[in-house]
Amino acid sequence: MTDFRFANETDASRYTLHDGDDLVSVIDYRDDGRTIVMTRAYTIPTFRGHGYAGELVERAVADVEAHGDRQIIPLCWYVADWFAAHPERAGILQERRPA
Repeated sequence: MTDFRFANETDASRYTLHDGDDLVSVIDYRDDGRTIVMTRAYTIPTFRGHGYAGELVERAVADVEAHGDRQIIPLCWYVADWFAAHPERAGILQERRPA
């Protein structure tokens, strides 16, 4: 996947993965200055089944970790499942508060 281009499009509140000019996968988010709520992960249907969404989540989490000033709330089921499969990355998650 080294030929793929990753971007944090802050003006659109989304992370993207492109293959050349083709948009492959997107993570929409909300950033309140303390947390990044990942609300939706989506892969364009013709690109599904190749692990691109997982690669995008990996890169987005690494981006948040690199900045070091936000925690992640995985509202999207795919992102939550990714964290369940990668418990070593759970340190970036915001702890859940009792209701």
